[in-house]
Amino acid sequence: MSEPQKRGRGRPPKLDRQAALRDAMTLFWENGYEGTTFDDLIGKMSISPSSFYNAFGSKERLYREATECFVEGSRKWIFDSLFQEGVTARTAFSNLFEAVATQFTNPDMPRGCMVSLSGTHQGSSLTSLREMMVDIRAGTETYFAERIRKGISEGDVPADVDVDGHAAFLNTLLRGLAVQARDGASREKLARIAKAGLDGMPGRLSA
Repeated sequence: MSEPQKRGRGRPPKLDRQAALRDAMTLFWENGYEGTTFDDLIGKMSISPSSFYNAFGSKERLYREATECFVEGSRKWIFDSLFQEGVTARTAFSNLFEAVATQFTNPDMPRGCMVSLSGTHQGSSLTSLREMMVDIRAGTETYFAERIRKGISEGDVPADVDVDGHAAFLNTLLRGLAVQARDGASREKLARIAKAGLDGMPGRLSA
């Protein structure tokens, strides 16, 4: 009778860090920081606790990295819309909000915007995470102001327009659309809201 072969332990499968990071991003996007548990994360990412700590250090560090992943992905379509050459500022913002309506209702991802919906209600122990999200949201407003100033320099936006006020309004419109999307609004409804917002702006941008 032959002896049974010994089963080698072998090496654990190599962690696909980017795939694991994207999985974590969708969980945080859907549930927020406090609504996402450690068990949720290692289950979604299909990794052991030790692999988690070796790769990401802590839940907070992972959240920061997942947020960066989201921002990096969003920045491309935002900039492609805002800073396309040969279009007016009004057309650029119209194109941006059409993209927003599509991105916020993408059936393959959580609805809305991770940055808009995260970090608004967190305890004092998570102040640094809340401040990170505040800074990112403020950064978007800065991009909007930059695009309006570009329109002024190119002559398609009135020189006396309230740049900061318009940029703040557009940023507020963007964040409101994220809430609408999370509440189930369709792409078409988001597009209508955005158009109404652009059309109704005081001292609105030139067509």
